[in-house]
Amino acid sequence: MPWDNDDYPSSLKNLDTAVRKKAIDIANAMLDEGYEEGRAIPIAIEQAKEWSSHADEEERKKVKQMSDKALRSRGEDQDGESESRPELMDKGEHVLSHDQGWAVKAEGAEKPSNVYETKQEAVNRAKEIAENKGTQVIIHKKDGSIQNKQSF
Repeated sequence: MPWDNDDYPSSLKNLDTAVRKKAIDIANAMLDEGYEEGRAIPIAIEQAKEWSSHADEEERKKVKQMSDKALRSRGEDQDGESESRPELMDKGEHVLSHDQGWAVKAEGAEKPSNVYETKQEAVNRAKEIAENKGTQVIIHKKDGSIQNKQSF
């Protein structure tokens, strides 16, 4: 069950509103990806704090205004149906060149789960996801050819 503004882990209670909501959003996404709560929470807090240190006032305002429905509906389409794809849980994570840097995308997924400025950041995230799912990371070169595969 996803977290929202009224129901979230106690470790988030002392965070600034924007950081807390961002952490809830990140943690919900991680749970959708198959992470266990115990791993998702500290990672989400760290990533939310990192986001906050780089976010401008407009971004912070937008996150502060996120409704409970927006926080809970991560992974749902406009009809409210879940977009969570359990069939992707046994698929490898690909690190691919992206117009905004480097993307992490589960094999068979339509969209990347994350996009990073550097390839190393994308590789690190892909390894986290693959390790959690017990699958593999397929790292591509900029031209799309496979550079490396690692199983977890």
